[in-house]
Amino acid sequence: MFTGIVEEIGIVKAFYRDGRGARLTISGSVVLDGTSVGDSINVNGVCLTVTEKRAAEFTVDVMGETLRMSNLEDIQGGDRVNLERALQMSGRLGGHLVTGHVDAIGRIREKRQEGNSWRIFIEPPKNVLRYIMRKGSIAVDGISLTVADVDYSSFQVAVIPHTLAATTLGTKNAGQRVNLESDIIAKYVERLLGGGSEEGLSLDVLRKKGFA
Repeated sequence: MFTGIVEEIGIVKAFYRDGRGARLTISGSVVLDGTSVGDSINVNGVCLTVTEKRAAEFTVDVMGETLRMSNLEDIQGGDRVNLERALQMSGRLGGHLVTGHVDAIGRIREKRQEGNSWRIFIEPPKNVLRYIMRKGSIAVDGISLTVADVDYSSFQVAVIPHTLAATTLGTKNAGQRVNLESDIIAKYVERLLGGGSEEGLSLDVLRKKGFA
């Protein structure tokens, strides 16, 4: 489990295709402190297991399914990636609960400067858009962000200069793909209320469950 608060930006040192999967070597310093082989690191919003560790870099194996479901397939040597170690239960939860299991890939539609901050418009697939609400949380490339607004086809996030400087969002532009993970609480609530079943989610269902 992660918080979506990026600890550092790593540099991809090598990206090797291995059959349907891949092997990724990334430089880092902060995330390697206290990390051992077998531990998890969030890379651009994807939970990956450290298979090798050296003084200033680590290696992870990426399954074919993970490549297909995330923008890691776009990675090239020299690219910058967001890094975060797994949450320690004794630490502060500065963002929100992030599992590192990407729901889908979204695309940046527009990036607009507003004063000293930027507003980023992102188009997600419909199966992810259903979980996004104004003032709710979403992980974009592993970054915990608050949804500024949402409509029928996209959502917006307002990003302060610190977040732009401390993450890869500062170099992302319109047209680029980003990993999306919607709020896990919203998915559990839908499941508990019968979402995805024949009964579906309606006012009648909410009344039966005691929510209306």
